[in-house]
Amino acid sequence: MPAPVILWFRQDLRLEDNPALRAASAEGPLIALYILDETKGVRPWGGASRWWLAESLASLETALRRKAVPLILRRGPADKVLAEVIAETKARSVHWNRSYEPYAIRRDKAIKAYLTRRGIAAASHNAALLFEPWTVETQAGEPFKVFTPFWRFLQSQPDPAPPSPAPRRLEKAYKQPRSEKLADWSLKPTAPDWAAGFRKLWQPGESGARLRLEEFLTGHLGRYPERRDRPDLPATARLSPHLHWGEIGPRQIWHAVKTMQIASGDLVSPRAAETFLRELGWREFSHHLLFHWPKLWAEAWRPEYRRFPWRGDPAGLAAWQHGRTGYPIVDAGMRELWTTGWMHNRVRMIAASFLVKHLLVSWQEGEAWFWDTLIDADLAQNAASWQWVAGSGADAAPYFRIFNPVLQGERFDPEGAYVRRWVPELARVPHEFLHKPWTAAPTLLAASGVVLGRDYPHPIVDHAAARARALAAFERVKK
Repeated sequence: MPAPVILWFRQDLRLEDNPALRAASAEGPLIALYILDETKGVRPWGGASRWWLAESLASLETALRRKAVPLILRRGPADKVLAEVIAETKARSVHWNRSYEPYAIRRDKAIKAYLTRRGIAAASHNAALLFEPWTVETQAGEPFKVFTPFWRFLQSQPDPAPPSPAPRRLEKAYKQPRSEKLADWSLKPTAPDWAAGFRKLWQPGESGARLRLEEFLTGHLGRYPERRDRPDLPATARLSPHLHWGEIGPRQIWHAVKTMQIASGDLVSPRAAETFLRELGWREFSHHLLFHWPKLWAEAWRPEYRRFPWRGDPAGLAAWQHGRTGYPIVDAGMRELWTTGWMHNRVRMIAASFLVKHLLVSWQEGEAWFWDTLIDADLAQNAASWQWVAGSGADAAPYFRIFNPVLQGERFDPEGAYVRRWVPELARVPHEFLHKPWTAAPTLLAASGVVLGRDYPHPIVDHAAARARALAAFERVKK
């Protein structure tokens, strides 16, 4: 019997366009292994991520079983688990797809060196990015710090390689190691079961990712540039959790969009295709930044912002977390996040800006909350996006850009459908007051079933005063 090959699944929970799977299956009979590594130095998944992981692993388990290969589940330090599985099975090689988080890079380098010393072949592959971070650089040979020239560089390159299909046939290793049970990992919430809203909206797994992409391409891509900032419309792809967990890869999306553009004639314009693909570019840019600045997720990218005079405001932070700020568009977003594990991107920017600029609560507090509550909580994108809003990151929003949550709500939720859905206590408030209910007469609000301070909070901060306070703080940093 040929020696078995270990395929180490990580954030690549799919069979299609999976280079590690193709390489491993071509080399010998498979041991498909997933390791839940929660050791010191590895940032543990948040609650929402753990729910998605459980569902995605169950989906992968089913897909592999159809090809007669079991998914082996082990919990523990990755280096020790791999050593144990190699000892149990006499495997002679290990394949995996690369992760780009700083702690994953350190761990994987150490594992590859250890395996090589023991005479075990170790090969890593790229399944998560269009381009490897170390291959994208300025003419001076340095990392990019601004997105637009970064995107131009990507566009100047040949298209990424076409995605490869799943292997038609897989051969399992004769000797399979023991496997733990997914249910024993207790990844899902029980008491209380706060994930009920997740199940109504999401279908984790590779088939769910394919359906989501198809629905977007056929129903929304053509109008994406005009509608993508509207949280009241089903206009965005909602592929971020599938991408984060590797249930679909960026090459698959890239080529699917290009193919759709050609096949649709005038229905999908070059502008629509590029506007959407640019979002993949932002994802690449975030990983580019984290790769070259591995402390991005923990400290301000711009050194001067490490002295920023953040306020300790536990009450304000709690009001923001639970959607009780008194600003309807902010509260709608935070409640959508809590209920579904996801928030529309425009509203993410509004809510994040409110925390760091209206309340002067540090972006790290917001990043930590999103890490726990987002099903697409990606280390690179979460950190880069929060720093962009805070003004402390690469190519960040200027410090003086302070979103007015009333104007943002009126512009991007013009009919009020988004706020009425997620802040139902305001559903009967007349349209002209919906995004600023404190400006309505108390008698009018009462007729709509609302008493401020009882049914819905007063604004926890005045916008004009908060803006002036934030500008003063940013001016001190600037000097």
